[in-house]
Amino acid sequence: MIVELLLLFLLLIFSFLLFFFFTTGSSKSEKSISSHLPKSYPLIGSSFAIKANFDRRVQWTSDILQTIPSATFVLHRPLGLRQIFTGNPANVEHILKTHFQHYQKGPFTRHTLFDFLGNGIFNSDGDTWKFQRQVASHEFSTKSLRKFVETVVDTELSQRLIPILSDAAANRTVLDLQDILQRFAFDNICKIAFGYDPAYLSPSLPPAPFAEAFEESVRIISDRFNRSFPIIWKIKKFFHVGSEKRLKKTMSQVRDFAMNIVKGKKGELKQNSSLESVDLLSRFLSSGISDETFVTDIVISFILAGRDTTSAALTWFFWLLSKNPQVEAEILKEIREKSDVPIFEEVKDMVYTHASLCETMRLYPPVPVDSKIAVSDDVLPDGTALKKGTRVTYHPYAMGRLEVLWGPDWADFKPERWLQEADGVNNKRSFIGRDPYTYPVFQAGPRVCLGKEMAFLQMKRVVSGVLSRFKVVPAAEDGEEPVFIAYLTNKMKGGFPVTFEKRIAY
Repeated sequence: MIVELLLLFLLLIFSFLLFFFFTTGSSKSEKSISSHLPKSYPLIGSSFAIKANFDRRVQWTSDILQTIPSATFVLHRPLGLRQIFTGNPANVEHILKTHFQHYQKGPFTRHTLFDFLGNGIFNSDGDTWKFQRQVASHEFSTKSLRKFVETVVDTELSQRLIPILSDAAANRTVLDLQDILQRFAFDNICKIAFGYDPAYLSPSLPPAPFAEAFEESVRIISDRFNRSFPIIWKIKKFFHVGSEKRLKKTMSQVRDFAMNIVKGKKGELKQNSSLESVDLLSRFLSSGISDETFVTDIVISFILAGRDTTSAALTWFFWLLSKNPQVEAEILKEIREKSDVPIFEEVKDMVYTHASLCETMRLYPPVPVDSKIAVSDDVLPDGTALKKGTRVTYHPYAMGRLEVLWGPDWADFKPERWLQEADGVNNKRSFIGRDPYTYPVFQAGPRVCLGKEMAFLQMKRVVSGVLSRFKVVPAAEDGEEPVFIAYLTNKMKGGFPVTFEKRIAY
């Protein structure tokens, strides 16, 4: 902290000395737009504004984008570095699809996240990324995986989640639903992807040292990525102090856990070479990879994807339902109509529930912002010019709040905006999706989320299983709003304390 303040002080002195040399006149339109932008000074850029808004950086940058007609602005970082933020669908399509090869993770991102994600799929480019993508896409597209997911999710739901919630309802116990859903998702991803059951959602809700270490690692890595002066975390790492000392400790726990999963699976495959490879990890190990560190990176990436995204979406979903009883009533009606059909057919036809989940993620996307690095000079469709090496951040959180995309009622939780009402020919409402560049919650283009179908399957099974039996009641005082925080994925600050009320059988 002392080093950081000293550096800021020195740069501020230089800023004042150079300020008058860099001040130029502006047109009225430029002044109107610039009034919404953070003040920028020579050398230190907008460091003061970045620091002042660090804990609410997603909301801060979203607020700025909402005031700018082009939904794009430049954030000036120290030493002349520029970061482009955009909520413009044309720009998003340009970055994620039409000019995909020009926007990669890049050296800055890879180096910053490497201690956590290594060479895993979310931190790699080129052949390393392509290999992981090909193996994973094959697995996610198989019918056997769909059947396996159905079995795993339903078992976790019926044998663990529902009994825990039943006990809580009977004893009027307050539970942290965010923690419960993270445990549920963690057990699921480990069983589906690695054929391993950590049993974190056992009735006793055992201590989860790995999950705690994982959470702390994500927080520190995210802070690294967003700091104004990367040199600070690099100095801390060199001297092995502060947050970097904690990161080394927590990542040791995370990597030991993941490495043990890899070694265990390798042992299984060695003992029984004819073992049917139904999980993702078996697929990777059977593909000929011998580097255990690389496979460990893959494991950590899939834990991040499977644990934190669906649990984040469901946490906000249940809170939004508590504020919108008319939506809850519609979902209950749909659940009761689908209760006697097979699992996959049941969730496939739950269009109102599907729309409600999409509406939740419009307002609270699990990954609220995502960045790429331009590997060459380019011009975005809205005319924004950028140089090689510029960080470009597209902003799903802000995009879900843009009136130009969603209308003047964008702040309302309204699943109906995703539905087409029944007509004389089709007596059922149908789901109408938005294009992935207006709604990039699952990314888009070549890096589009492979687990999208699996995520919706899990979420709709949880919604159906929980809401058909319980009413979820927030334990906070009336009018108290949860606080949105974001690391690599979003969270409710302090968790989501709730009680459960058993519904009358129908």
